[in-house]
Amino acid sequence: LARRICLAALQIRLNVGGRSDDPAFTFVEFNQLDSAREGCAVCSLDMTAEPNRWYEAVTTSISEIRKLGLHGVTPGEMERYASALLTDAEQLAAQGDMISHSDQLAYLMETVANGHTFMSPEQSYAVTEQALSTLTLEEVDAAAAELCSHITGLKDGEATSTGVVVAVACTPKSVSDPALEVDDDKLCAAIREACAIDVEPVEDVVVPQTLVTDDELAKAMEDHPPKWEEGQFSDGTPNTPADRITRPFTLRRLGNGICVGIAQNAAESQRGHLRLVAPGGRDAEKRLGFKSGALAVGARAMQEGGSFGRFSREQVELFAVDHLIMVEINCNEEALTMDFVFPTTNVGNTGYGDEKQLGITGTESVLQIVREILVEFNWEEDALNRSKQSYRTAHESLGKSLEGKSTEMIMEAVASGDERFLSIDVDTVNAVTLDDAKNAVMSQLMPSDIELSLSGDFVVNDVLDMILQYLGTVPADANSEYKVEGKETTSNDFSGVPALQLPGKHLDLELEDSDPRAVAYVAGAAPNAWGFLADGSTVAQRVGDADKRASDYDKQRRAHPLFANAALSLVSEIANRRLFSTVRERKQLTYDANFSLTGFERMNGGWFLVTVTASKEKAQAALEACKETLEAMQTSNPISPDNLESAKRVVLNRHEGELRTSQYWATMMSGIQEESVPLKGPLSVTDFHAVIESMTTRDLQLTLDCMGLDEVELYTAIGKTVQPEGLVDDGIVKASPMAGVGRGGALKG
Repeated sequence: LARRICLAALQIRLNVGGRSDDPAFTFVEFNQLDSAREGCAVCSLDMTAEPNRWYEAVTTSISEIRKLGLHGVTPGEMERYASALLTDAEQLAAQGDMISHSDQLAYLMETVANGHTFMSPEQSYAVTEQALSTLTLEEVDAAAAELCSHITGLKDGEATSTGVVVAVACTPKSVSDPALEVDDDKLCAAIREACAIDVEPVEDVVVPQTLVTDDELAKAMEDHPPKWEEGQFSDGTPNTPADRITRPFTLRRLGNGICVGIAQNAAESQRGHLRLVAPGGRDAEKRLGFKSGALAVGARAMQEGGSFGRFSREQVELFAVDHLIMVEINCNEEALTMDFVFPTTNVGNTGYGDEKQLGITGTESVLQIVREILVEFNWEEDALNRSKQSYRTAHESLGKSLEGKSTEMIMEAVASGDERFLSIDVDTVNAVTLDDAKNAVMSQLMPSDIELSLSGDFVVNDVLDMILQYLGTVPADANSEYKVEGKETTSNDFSGVPALQLPGKHLDLELEDSDPRAVAYVAGAAPNAWGFLADGSTVAQRVGDADKRASDYDKQRRAHPLFANAALSLVSEIANRRLFSTVRERKQLTYDANFSLTGFERMNGGWFLVTVTASKEKAQAALEACKETLEAMQTSNPISPDNLESAKRVVLNRHEGELRTSQYWATMMSGIQEESVPLKGPLSVTDFHAVIESMTTRDLQLTLDCMGLDEVELYTAIGKTVQPEGLVDDGIVKASPMAGVGRGGALKG
């Protein structure tokens, strides 16, 4: 436990304190684990950095490790991470009888292999609480000294550990500046120089117990009295009451316009998931005239920032750490999405046993964070710089990846170069200013455009009261100053995907890489997740027009809002099975074939994409086999009743399994009250089983006809690696990519 407190403290220091205005590393992680294979405990520092900053990255990370080893943890860190460990153990104990057999078995095997003591989650919690109640700061500091001794011992005169210290660096083979090259001597010298630097103890950061005080909340309630209103839907469902709990979820709107969906899910004990969705995304950049990339870069800057009102970034991030909250903010083609994972119990507690003082619940903490994002978020230049660096690194990595570059190439072709669907290049990223990012993101966060979906192991009435207090008091005109003048658009004014240019074409790509391999793609037009095509027509309309002999029952079934979504799910599953059995098992041309749909919810239209990985020699044959498989589904080998029944089982079982997760509930509720997703409503959840079970082979065959599967409509691509000039065979035998991928085989996983 003392070691785990040290590890938590160091990891947070590296990621919170070590992230300066311009951090040297793009990723850093320090860990220790007992390795059965090595027969010892292994401490590891993993990090990535830009080639020109490797020395600085090594120095910064080693200095942080030395600080911990020489000066230990602060009293605040001791209290914070001991509380987090106890809460973690408590959550595991609450889930004790719901842990899967495979997870239990893996834990048992690891325990036996490492000579640990096997305990049930309940026993582990009891022992953890007992041990933490007697653990002292001196014992934790001693554990820190031992944990870091392999680093601190590299300086003359400091105690060292026995054992091997291994440093491994993966670096570019050639760089323009010889000073940037890394070799054994330079790496070892950098480590020793970093260990010679004197380090000072870390100062404790004062972490707030709450982000919104009782007085502030009382004033907000007085200035902007909150109220509940009925939930409204576009799928034909009657309005839901503003004063009653409904099953399986409660759907309402706040007086300021925020849509709220809440569902209780006891399957994940003491855990919750909150999703905030603001429709717009990269489509809004184009539609509202923002600088290209502004919303995407701004969303990442918000993730990298985190300063609210009077609280600094460090204080807010440590508040989230104290309350075990994980936050992820993303911008995709059609929405700005914020996901929060949190405990639903009291967290940030102090003391043990009868002397324990409870903090606020994780649910209340996360609602405070959401409120602060909407009304008191501070935009900072250093957060924007980290966001830009992240996007630059991602784009440069894409250009070096065979799969990434090939996917980008075919997406550029089918999307006619529309930048909404492509990665953001370095020049575009560099052009975004702080004001560009701020104006773009905040223009999406007006209460009337926001939908909040919340699921977890909590009492629904209690959480509804918290939402009313924290989010119902957000002014209805919050962030209205960022509204784009002259662009009076509603949230459902989404552009469709570009019309596919016909005829389709074939593309080839070669990328220098010492590892010979290839990837092939087949792409074409498809509906969006709810059956809308790029021209505005729907799958239901086209199926109805094509089936002149449809019975009244057929017409009624196909009129259900979920019809197209269900049909596309089943078609996707059947296509995947067909590709696997034909291209891999029967023709043995590939070791992986996958059919996927872009699945946009708000934009009309989309694409399907078949991805095949193969050897260079078999890539063309694998591509042709995929095209033949898709053509056969429409003509010579249509969807059979057996195909349909097995696909129904898979889709329903997947749905049943995912219903145990709060994240899935939050995802299902997102969009239910949005006008921009007109067919998604409560029926999409309550009628899911019935609609899937009612599907016929005729339904799926006619749905297939709505996709661009004809030869003339297909876009294809093959990406291959080519050997770099002057490559010398190193004599190392590469593992066959076929090894270990047999379905259900002994090597699986």
